[in-house]
Amino acid sequence: MTTPATPSMHPLESFAPFRRWRPSPLRNLVYTFVWNGIVGVALTCVALLFGSRAPVATLLTEMLFASNVIGFLIHGVVHLLRRVAPGRNSTAMRAARVLLTACCALLGLAVTDAVLGGRSTFDALLHTGLMARYLPGAIVVALLMAGVLTAGERRVAREIEAARQQEQIAEAARLLAEAQLRTLQAQIEPHFLYNTLANVVSLIGSDPVRARHMLERLIDFLRASLSASRAEHATLGAEIDLARAYLDLLTVRMGARLRYRIDVDDACRAAAIAPMLIQPLVENAVMHGIEPKVDGGTIVVRARRTDAGWCVEVADDGAGLTAAAPRPGGGVGLSNLRERLRTLHGNLAQVQLLENQDGGVTSRLILPA
Repeated sequence: MTTPATPSMHPLESFAPFRRWRPSPLRNLVYTFVWNGIVGVALTCVALLFGSRAPVATLLTEMLFASNVIGFLIHGVVHLLRRVAPGRNSTAMRAARVLLTACCALLGLAVTDAVLGGRSTFDALLHTGLMARYLPGAIVVALLMAGVLTAGERRVAREIEAARQQEQIAEAARLLAEAQLRTLQAQIEPHFLYNTLANVVSLIGSDPVRARHMLERLIDFLRASLSASRAEHATLGAEIDLARAYLDLLTVRMGARLRYRIDVDDACRAAAIAPMLIQPLVENAVMHGIEPKVDGGTIVVRARRTDAGWCVEVADDGAGLTAAAPRPGGGVGLSNLRERLRTLHGNLAQVQLLENQDGGVTSRLILPA
């Protein structure tokens, strides 16, 4: 995780509405003009409160002129400092910024006095009495700007730290979800495995050919399942092959009670998806749809490309949503699948359960491309 560089800050960014626009040279110039106007109006109000007898229009004009001269001088110096020493925020840099800001304020006051008083700027700068009069104002301006910029730096530092903490929390959540997934992927449903091995043992004496075929299908399924559990990425074709191995094995065990069909375009097989997303849907269809039904049924696995991404459907004509009671030990359940999809894709992926008109359920998996 990289440490973000400290972005350029403007005094107006202390107010949330002004943080909507991305920093740019033009935006910063506009912001400086707006900031100078706010300062000029504020100084006019202060002068009137302290009993200034000058006409309001004249006083406002003088204050706006002075604030713009000083403000754009400070803007240029701060911009130059950031170009000379980008990303540096040491005590020496802060001191240099305060000193240069005071010089800018001093120069700005001299220019303002020269323009409004009808004398040359050079004479104003050399006039000791005038410079002594400008100095307190320059110091006040420098300290105020230092306070505003320091407050902005602290705000940005807090935001960066908050973003870093959020990133760490998100990364920890992702790692936890992946660890849970690895645990779930490595688990083969005990009842399924025990029943399969028990069927193999029972067939060895009476039907050794079928027992051998069933054992070969079990080996194919375990090999595919182990590969999927160790992979960080998979293809839709590999996931379909895993589902096929699972269904092949169950057709040997369940006989005529289970029939299946896979309808997947070759163009879909290369699609990259996370591993072990389709298998839970197939397990769910067999466990809750086909097994509770006395005469069994058919499972159809379909996959197609959509405008938003990929759509995988596992449909059965089994017991339906309400006919079969939930069974414990059902492998990776739909709730775990939904949680995993939320971690991987946010709201871009979802699992839908649709009851078929002719009976059974269609589990629809929608994935972003």
